[in-house]
Amino acid sequence: MNDGQGRTFFADVTAPNAARHGFDTFRRGWEAQVGEGFPLPVFTPGADGGFRVSARASKVGDAVIADLYSEAFSGHTGGVRDHFQDRVLMHVLQRGRWRFARPDDHGHLTVPAGQFIVRHNGPPARFEVPPRTRAKVLILPASLIRPLIGDRQVVGPAESATMRMLMAHAHMVDKTLHDLTPAGVEAARDALIELAKGVLKQEFDGTEPRLATALAQAAKDLADRRLADPHLSPTMLAGELNVSVRTLYRAFATTEESVTGYVRRRRLEQARLALTAAVGRPSISELAAHWQFADSSHFIRAFKKQYGRTPADYARSNGPTGPSATGS
Repeated sequence: MNDGQGRTFFADVTAPNAARHGFDTFRRGWEAQVGEGFPLPVFTPGADGGFRVSARASKVGDAVIADLYSEAFSGHTGGVRDHFQDRVLMHVLQRGRWRFARPDDHGHLTVPAGQFIVRHNGPPARFEVPPRTRAKVLILPASLIRPLIGDRQVVGPAESATMRMLMAHAHMVDKTLHDLTPAGVEAARDALIELAKGVLKQEFDGTEPRLATALAQAAKDLADRRLADPHLSPTMLAGELNVSVRTLYRAFATTEESVTGYVRRRRLEQARLALTAAVGRPSISELAAHWQFADSSHFIRAFKKQYGRTPADYARSNGPTGPSATGS
């Protein structure tokens, strides 16, 4: 548990036949650990009466990053009573869906996986969440975000370039929160707000130095998913993230390696893992081709520079007993 501005909350609450009791248990844990400045709304359970929610939340200054998983969750909420508790919520649906409606049932909105919704937490709302729904939820200060949305509910794709940067930053903050100084927590919070604004404006400020780390992380996440792609390059990554190549290079200048250096290192790491496989180990030429090296000679030189041994030597020393990947 971090003292001061950064804290993390964990909960897994199940109440199959007593939703109100389950939610009250969840509320007490949330308010004790996250704080009264981030109150949960008054909750009235739905007709099925079930409640099962798992949550992990990181408090980052006056914002919260939460991962929610639900097996049973429906009902309606009351409005916010105190302007000090005024917040904007961003739900990024990763699995399942989240259905929002006004209590009078005049109009509703269903947000499926792969979409996000940004909404003010003030008005009462009724919602339904089917089993196995998973979402990333950001709780943000309304004073900074609400001017961009007013009383609207804003919906959009979770795979947009700026949203990918926001999610990469949120994941990075989750992993490093306990190691951040108070100044680090403040910087992480500022970047979170600026990226959320960028999602709503549908643009990314490539000149904002606080966002460089988030852009570099988003590019790394995308590169990791495309390592075997022959078209993977700084130009492709910049295009996918809707920034210039120069902006991408500038973001990586804040890290310990270049864009191409990162891609090469990650490809070599994957090749190294393949060399230790118990069965079906590929040949050196197959590894070179799969991980987009020009030929076996280039791959062998790069591997030896990274690990101090040729791929064949590494396989003999680290692979299981049996044939080694020494073919060409």
